[in-house]
Amino acid sequence: MGNVPMPSGPGVYGAVPQVAVDGNVCPITGLPIADASRLERRPIAVKISNAPAVVRPQAGIASADVLFEHYAEGSLTRFTAVFLSQDVPKVGSIRSARLIDLEIPAMFKSMFAFSGASAGVLGRLGASDFADRIISPDFGHHSPFRRVPAPGKAYEHTLFSDTSTLEGVMASRGLRARQDLSGWAFSEQAPSGGTPGSRLNIRYRGDSVTAEYTYDVGVGGYRRSTNGAPHGDEATGQQVVVKNVVVLYAKHVESDILEDTWGGGHYSIEIQLWGSGVAKVFRDGQMYDVRWDRPHRSDLVRFVDGEGKPFPFRPGNTWIQLVPLDFVIEVG
Repeated sequence: MGNVPMPSGPGVYGAVPQVAVDGNVCPITGLPIADASRLERRPIAVKISNAPAVVRPQAGIASADVLFEHYAEGSLTRFTAVFLSQDVPKVGSIRSARLIDLEIPAMFKSMFAFSGASAGVLGRLGASDFADRIISPDFGHHSPFRRVPAPGKAYEHTLFSDTSTLEGVMASRGLRARQDLSGWAFSEQAPSGGTPGSRLNIRYRGDSVTAEYTYDVGVGGYRRSTNGAPHGDEATGQQVVVKNVVVLYAKHVESDILEDTWGGGHYSIEIQLWGSGVAKVFRDGQMYDVRWDRPHRSDLVRFVDGEGKPFPFRPGNTWIQLVPLDFVIEVG
């Protein structure tokens, strides 16, 4: 494993046959689905805890089409999982929103389920252009959620829901309609020109909050670990496997929104996921330097090579690791 800083720019890679994203092919996984009616709806974004360790294994994360991991205050991380092509009978534990959640539901045109937020974040969500797509007890929506107590888990880690219930809320508000999620490309064949990237370690907080990926050729994806232990999904009982891992470098700015008062207090972090920047894509045991673009608020963040051509993901799920501009990852 060696230290790798932010790339200076995108590379140029060999052309490969791309999957036609139409009909019953999910636009954010590149995979065909048997029940095409699942695509005739909005995605559902769900805020999921990742700290402390007792919240793992979470429920439903392996079935998310796309999942973002990001810094929360105190150098801990939290997830926003996006579901479209698959349904799960249990998802959570569901926790409080952060500033990044002003961006993810906007770009995926999704519903957004969460519970709790600081006053500053809650005010911005309530005034957002997707306020009608929010599902949260903070907005009086209690019935879509349920408490599932478990030994050793504090009350705040016991809130869950499921995609069918959340879709029911979507339908009841007249919001169940297929959305334009174009912009991503997929190919079964990996482009040429990558560099070895079979192992990835992202140390968000030293050795106590890490995102670790090891490529397994047998499953054609990266096995996820956290803090040195396999990261599982409660629903499957299996280690999470990710087909594509994206390390996206974005400007992180500490805002004036106070999130908590412990340890002298922590302020909400604004992750500026708009405009453009650089990223590293890991697929098929290879690493590729690309550029990300999101020129308009409603645009899905896109990934392109040095010639401006869409960089193809491997068909399947994608986990996007948001990191600051000066962040150094370990790759092997």
